[in-house]
Amino acid sequence: MMKPFLSAIALSALMSAAPAHAVGRLVDVDVIDRDSGARLPVYGHAGQWWVEGRPGARYAIAVRNVTGERVLGVMSVDGVNIISGETAGWDQTGYVLSRWQSTQITGWRKSDSQVAAFNFTALPNSYAARTGRPDNVGVIGVAVFREKALLPPPVAIAPSPQSRRAAPADGESAAYGGQPMDAAQSPAPAREVESRAVDKAAAPRLGTGHGERETSWVSNTEFERRSARPDEIITIRYDSRANLVAMGVIPAYRPAPRPTPFPESAGTRYVPDPN
Repeated sequence: MMKPFLSAIALSALMSAAPAHAVGRLVDVDVIDRDSGARLPVYGHAGQWWVEGRPGARYAIAVRNVTGERVLGVMSVDGVNIISGETAGWDQTGYVLSRWQSTQITGWRKSDSQVAAFNFTALPNSYAARTGRPDNVGVIGVAVFREKALLPPPVAIAPSPQSRRAAPADGESAAYGGQPMDAAQSPAPAREVESRAVDKAAAPRLGTGHGERETSWVSNTEFERRSARPDEIITIRYDSRANLVAMGVIPAYRPAPRPTPFPESAGTRYVPDPN
């Protein structure tokens, strides 16, 4: 069983094939319906990525590091940091993935050994709304940071006029780290294109609930960010199928023709040979 490890959180390794509909460049991000096991299709609309949430279903955020180096992912759901519970910011704690590592994040971090499961629920029942922060419900975010290169150890020869930087060695476990940025150093959040079609929602909007406790072990580790600004920001929005259809994100459902057991009442007495 895969166990995510916290950042500070280092994640245990779980290798898997590249997902079919992932979003991202440094990491692949997918949303998994844990009740059905389905990898949710991702729809592009108005410059944004969307997935269809099934009300009541538990879900996981699947993340795969596609680089040959450790990376840190500061992750938020509905504008809330999924580890600390703070209103999300880039300079906060996150999960760290080793080179080529994959994992699934299944809930809000409650301790080193437990999470509260993510589940799609009506907006008023979402964790963000229940904690007084409903404005950003309906979005999953991952801010990806590369790791700062380490200086090589001193050598017993005359010093070179130029110093080199060494990459992390093979087999190192991933980690999160870096000091929080000062307020004056914090870069302004990137603007996102907001679809005004959300006003056409046909049903109550979805949010993410604070579900049942589950076992999920983590350990703390160190990680120094190469830059105070994320190297990549991945945004995936979600809502119910009815609302995505109303907004034009996905086409309206058209029921497939029903097969008829007796398309012709008259026929031959016995089964004929095929042509």
